[in-house]
Amino acid sequence: MAQKEEATAAAAPAAAPASQNGEDLENLDDPEKLKELIELPPFEIVTGERLPVNFFKFQFRNVEYSSGRNKTFLCYVVEVQSKGGQVQASRGYLEDEHAAAHAEEAFFNTILPAFDPALRYNVTWYVSSSPCAACADRIIKTLNKTKNLRLLILVGRLFMWEEPEIQAALRKLKEAGCKLRIMKPQDFEYIWQNFVEQEEGESKAFEPWEDIQENFLYYEEKLADILK
Repeated sequence: MAQKEEATAAAAPAAAPASQNGEDLENLDDPEKLKELIELPPFEIVTGERLPVNFFKFQFRNVEYSSGRNKTFLCYVVEVQSKGGQVQASRGYLEDEHAAAHAEEAFFNTILPAFDPALRYNVTWYVSSSPCAACADRIIKTLNKTKNLRLLILVGRLFMWEEPEIQAALRKLKEAGCKLRIMKPQDFEYIWQNFVEQEEGESKAFEPWEDIQENFLYYEEKLADILK
């Protein structure tokens, strides 16, 4: 399966990079703790309801150059509607190490392994980076055989967007009926409020990073050019 990290081999744990988009890790809360949290054993898919704060701050940051980010974080909302109009909703997150199944594939293997044709499924993903070509193919195959599934994918960054294979995969996703867009600052705030661990008894306000709007506009333009 294609790797989703541009520069880091999947077999080795990712080291914390010296900088993110021109900014030293010293600008984050605790670089050593951050490095410790980022590194997980390979061949592991992790699931949960809320992800640690430092995971969010590092992995979801919409930087132009994603050095050291060798995992995919996928937050999901699943709404299942019956014929009577009743809706059951669930949410959570997945993360991968890129050595085994990617988070997108793991979602269909573990969260929604089967679909009831009598129900309607509306699924929203908030993903740290866009799918690789192999994951896009898995998504397309699932959409083609599951006509009662609607999928919206919001991504923080575009993965290897200059590669023709990736561009073609993103266009095929659109053709298959998948809605794909770049996360706005408000979307990052939604993830913070609904998928990030909060101190017990207190909810800390989301603090946007300095270039969040600029980077959103950068990726939005790139995606529009690819999909047109």
